[in-house]
Amino acid sequence: MSFPDGIASHGGEQISYFGPDGLLRRHEYRVDVLGGAPGLNYAHEFREVDGILVPMKRRVYSFDTNKRKIPDPVLVAIDIHEIAFS
Repeated sequence: MSFPDGIASHGGEQISYFGPDGLLRRHEYRVDVLGGAPGLNYAHEFREVDGILVPMKRRVYSFDTNKRKIPDPVLVAIDIHEIAFS
């Protein structure tokens, strides 16, 4: 997916991968504000909240020239323990 300059995002080009269940599994991008640093954002442990499936864990890694995940270090780790929509 391409984003125009007026849209705030990680970068202009991003690829999202979805599982057979239609849920986001991997989000691939380059972070423009970090000089094009590569990022693979993985979504895990989906929980239904008010009818919406939400990933309770997110992990971001770098990737190599073949777009393979570099497992160390984990660049970002997000664990959601409680969530509600209003």
